[in-house]
Amino acid sequence: MRRTVTLVALVAIGALSMAVGAVQQPPAGAAPRVVEVEKLKDNFFVLRGGGGNSGVFITANGVVVVDTKNPGWGQPLLDKIKELTDKPVTTIINTHTHGDHVSGNVEFPATVDVVVQENTKKNMEEMRPVTGIAPPPSGPAPNIFKANNGRGMAKRTFKDTMSLGSGNERIELRYFGRGHTDGDAWVFFPALRILHAGDIFSGKNLPLLDANNGGSGVLIGDTLAKAADGAKDVDTVITGHSRQMTVSDLREYAEFNREFVGAVREGKKAGKSVDDITNGWQMPAKYTGYTAPMPARLKSNVQVVYDELK
Repeated sequence: MRRTVTLVALVAIGALSMAVGAVQQPPAGAAPRVVEVEKLKDNFFVLRGGGGNSGVFITANGVVVVDTKNPGWGQPLLDKIKELTDKPVTTIINTHTHGDHVSGNVEFPATVDVVVQENTKKNMEEMRPVTGIAPPPSGPAPNIFKANNGRGMAKRTFKDTMSLGSGNERIELRYFGRGHTDGDAWVFFPALRILHAGDIFSGKNLPLLDANNGGSGVLIGDTLAKAADGAKDVDTVITGHSRQMTVSDLREYAEFNREFVGAVREGKKAGKSVDDITNGWQMPAKYTGYTAPMPARLKSNVQVVYDELK
């Protein structure tokens, strides 16, 4: 009898240990949320992973964060910032409305100031589906800001320009026009000669043109050129999802987008359909290092430009 009781106890203890272990382990298939750090200056870092590239600027009074990644990545982002400094996050600047750049806002303290271009605030209030990206089978996700009772929503906006801070800690916000969306903010750090571009310059690729949120394929090239003209004192351009680039890269990207519009314009003038233009377009050989677009992105962009051209 004693041996039977002992065996029962051991089995029970083993089962309990397995249950505790199951609770402590992450869900099966859930990848760890790793935020990678790249130091650009003693007080400026780029944090990658979980969405768009985040800029972290450490000032005397606190931390300014540019873009906060996908849902569930706000806390990992905060945890990584705490490894860099014990100063609190005081300000978030969102470059545009897309979920992989704004969703982490809701995981930051409610006291944090959130600054965006005025059109982006309107877009954040609606969180419309993104042109060119099919919704998941379960349907569009709920508005993350409404689901969190307005937490993380923009508190301040600017139309064309805004300055934050002063001296070596001054930040200049600029709006040069429509492109990726109709609210793409360009974030300048003059003393550091750094510019955060967000997804209007996500990398050397065909951009995502989000017409549902005011993006423009016809105007994006001109907008990029204006930004390049305004970045004469910039050495480093932080892209939305790629490596750092230069102002020369930005200017080349403006020309690339202008040429794309030209190709669609010529095709439409010749009576070609969206499919005809899509099937006939190839990445120009001179744009070495550019990523060939997925067919769905290419067709979506051709459609956006085609519809804009009158």
